[in-house]
Amino acid sequence: METIPKNRMFEYRDDTMKFVREQYNLNTPARINQAIDILEDWIKKQCHFGKTDFSREYLERAIIICKGSTEKAKKKLDKTCTFRTLMPAFFEIHNPRDLVKEYDNIVIDGFLPKLTKDHYRVYVLRNIGKRFESSFSNYYKFTIMLCEYLQRYDYCNGILVLFDYRETNIMELLKNISIMELRQALTIVVEGFSFRIKGLHFLTSSKTIETFINMVVKQVLNEKLVNRIHVHKDISTLKEHIPLEILPVEYGGKEKSMEKIHNELIDELSTKEFMDYLQEMSAAKTDESKRQTDKFYEQYLGTPGSFRSLSVD
Repeated sequence: METIPKNRMFEYRDDTMKFVREQYNLNTPARINQAIDILEDWIKKQCHFGKTDFSREYLERAIIICKGSTEKAKKKLDKTCTFRTLMPAFFEIHNPRDLVKEYDNIVIDGFLPKLTKDHYRVYVLRNIGKRFESSFSNYYKFTIMLCEYLQRYDYCNGILVLFDYRETNIMELLKNISIMELRQALTIVVEGFSFRIKGLHFLTSSKTIETFINMVVKQVLNEKLVNRIHVHKDISTLKEHIPLEILPVEYGGKEKSMEKIHNELIDELSTKEFMDYLQEMSAAKTDESKRQTDKFYEQYLGTPGSFRSLSVD
């Protein structure tokens, strides 16, 4: 594609496409088309793929996410399709409103419309729950749906994540988290979708955040991503990583409120266009009886039901 298609949720800087492509030596149409051709030809030869007709826009985004490497993009697509087969519950198609309704008084989240100066997309999760009476299973499914949306529509340099836990009872949160379920969900996000996470930022003055990070976060992430964790007691240090002007108004920024961003996101995910897209992508699984080698399992999954540490670019 020659320009980034307009999207109701995302805004881009004037030079976003040029900036991102140039980082990976894909700064001419010939180079990006050659990379897509290579990936497209490889997909057609994968007899274990249930879907081989991915759009060229989808494949370009896969290559960009994988830092311009077609070899990494091949592994990414294989992993995503395999995870749809091995862990189908996370990819079940539900109305997003149904998935998040039990968290209405707990979670407000969404993507910030504007990119940072270095073209990173910011995801904000504001947790306002004091008590948690249900698991986060449906929220993990919702998170996978967000990943599908990013892969389909966004074009950026990577992701910055902000967890706002200022109003959260962290010990109560800790009691309701299944480490195995969280590990599986994050494996899909980081290994399957291969999103480049530049940083994980926790906004809280609670001293129990260290317990949460040690007991939960460090159990499911590898050392490289653990080293990208930042804890902020207030906004003053947060703005060193995320420009103030792109933050929502409740964080002292110029962007619309998190509640409005969240509601618009739910509306967007609920459209027939995106629901049809999820239905189309549900075919992107694998038939393991047709896979030519078992090296994928040995290298990436280990024994069934276990998951190795997440790798991060």
